[in-house]
Amino acid sequence: MDIERALRISAAGMAAQSTRLRVVAENLANRDSTGESPGADPYRRRTVTFASHLDRATGAQAVSVSRIGQAQGEFPRRFDPSHPAADAQGYVKTPNVDSLIEVMDMREAQRSYSANLSVLETTRGMLTRTIEALR
Repeated sequence: MDIERALRISAAGMAAQSTRLRVVAENLANRDSTGESPGADPYRRRTVTFASHLDRATGAQAVSVSRIGQAQGEFPRRFDPSHPAADAQGYVKTPNVDSLIEVMDMREAQRSYSANLSVLETTRGMLTRTIEALR
């Protein structure tokens, strides 16, 4: 039962970090997406919120994505009077996506995913060696 528990916990962590990586990729892909009309809001950065929940099958705590939300705050403005989304003063609202923050989030998610994968592979190896020893 402990091996199954370890596998389920690692799989839940990998699934949560996979969602986080997808959201980071979406944020980076849309970092230059402005509104289509003057004064329209551009792409708003998305965020991932995690929650701990009880996995009833194993009786262990596991992580899951509880919500994918949007970051609040003002949009940076850029002076570009020739842009189709420029307002009357010539400013265009730009997305509130900071590439540096997204890359840091991506690295953190990647490391967490890799750690969970290592646990999964180690547990699987232990299970394989146990089955071979019983033969």
